[in-house]
Amino acid sequence: MPQFHRVSHPDDPAAAPFRAIKERDLVGREGLFIAEGETVLRAFVRDAPQRVVSLLIDPKRRDKLEDVLAGLPDDTPVHLADQEVLDAIAGFHLHRGILALGRKPPAIGAGDLLSSLPAQAVVLVLCGIANHDNIGGIYRNAAAFGADAIILDADCCDPLYRKAIRVSVGAVLSVPTARLTRDDSIAKLLEATGFEGLALSPAADEVLAALKPAPRTAVLLGAEGPGLTPEVMACARRIGIPMANGFDSLNVATTSGIVLHHLRFAQS
Repeated sequence: MPQFHRVSHPDDPAAAPFRAIKERDLVGREGLFIAEGETVLRAFVRDAPQRVVSLLIDPKRRDKLEDVLAGLPDDTPVHLADQEVLDAIAGFHLHRGILALGRKPPAIGAGDLLSSLPAQAVVLVLCGIANHDNIGGIYRNAAAFGADAIILDADCCDPLYRKAIRVSVGAVLSVPTARLTRDDSIAKLLEATGFEGLALSPAADEVLAALKPAPRTAVLLGAEGPGLTPEVMACARRIGIPMANGFDSLNVATTSGIVLHHLRFAQS
C-alpha cells in the first residue's frame, strides 16, 4: 500500500516537486512531469503504475480513490494536503484536488518503434504541432481509434506537458511515442519501415472516403496554417476531406479523428 504523509504547510519539503506548477512547467522538470485530475490519474495508474513517483491530493478525495491507490506500487508516497494548502503549493486554485508526479518513459528511436509494430498498423506522424490542446486532442483520438504509435518531429510540443495530458484524458501516457531529430528524414523513415504516407491537405488528389489504405499506413499531419512542408508532401499520397460551402480546413485534432475512424473501419 502507498505511504501516506500529511502536508500541513506549503513549505513542507515533501511538497517541493509540486510547488509553483505553472512556472516549473515552463522551465522543464528534467525527466519528470505533472498530471492532474481523477480521470488522468486513473489512466496513469492503469497504464503505467511503475512511473508514478508520488501523489499530492486533497484528503477529501482519498475515499473515492481507494481503488486507484491500491494499484500503486508499495511505498509510493501519497501526500495529503487540505485545499488551501494544496492551492498554495500549486500556485493556483486546483479544483480537481489531485496531482501526480510521473517519470517520463525512456526514449525510443522512431525507426525502432515503427519496425516493432505488426504487419498491419496505423501511425500518426505529427509535424510542427505546437499547440498543447491539439496535441492532447490528437492523442485522445489515437487511443480511441487504436492508432499503434505517434511520431513527433522536432518542432512538436511536449505531449507530457500538463495541459496536453489533461486534454488527452491520459492517452499520452499509453500511446507509444517517438521523436525525430531535425536531421531525420520522414521519407526515409517510412520507406525503411514499410509505411505508406498519407498527407492530409486541402490540395488533395484523393478523397478520404474512397481511400483503401495500405497495411502499414502513416497519417501525416501538419500545423494549422503552414501545414506540411513540400518535402513531406512529396513522400506521401495527398488525401482530402471534402467540406461544405467552400470551407477548406478543419482543426488538426478533428482531422486526426476523422481519418483514424476511417482507417480503423476500412481495415476491419
